[in-house]
Amino acid sequence: MPGAQLHSLRGLLNSTTNMILTCMERGETFEQAVAYCQQIGIAETDPSGDIDGWDASVKVAALATVLMGIPTLPSEVDRQGIREITPGEIERARSEGKRWKLVCTASRVGDGVQARVAPEMVGADSPLYGVQGTTSIVQFETDVLGLLSVIEADPGPNTTAYGLLADFINAVSSSDQR
Repeated sequence: MPGAQLHSLRGLLNSTTNMILTCMERGETFEQAVAYCQQIGIAETDPSGDIDGWDASVKVAALATVLMGIPTLPSEVDRQGIREITPGEIERARSEGKRWKLVCTASRVGDGVQARVAPEMVGADSPLYGVQGTTSIVQFETDVLGLLSVIEADPGPNTTAYGLLADFINAVSSSDQR
């Protein structure tokens, strides 16, 4: 986005937690939802990196560093996972016309950034509300372009493989330029 300054971002950056919450909305327990995600290959044997928000914190820190130009470490991201969301909490959100989502945010504050990963109930008026399953979304707020949303619909193994390939190409290209 040449010439534009990114003020903030907000989105769902972890497919596993989004799928777990989607499964729980369909009536599965937290444990059943995690087992399903492991069965389909999107959750690791130890899913705590996703469930406790570490994966999302790494992504928020990377986006803040690269797109906002503010070096940010994952440990600087205020982080809370979805482990405490119960079927009762899912039902409470439904009764209020909302859904639980693991929301990732980063906002410029002076010369720094305030970054957070935490469960939130979002209403139907939010673009995050309709994002279910393994789909991800990030909404960018800029100075000249307003709000821009990017959606990755139902990523699979090819998406992950491409990400690894792109990282490798970037790493090789960066070392060639030194």
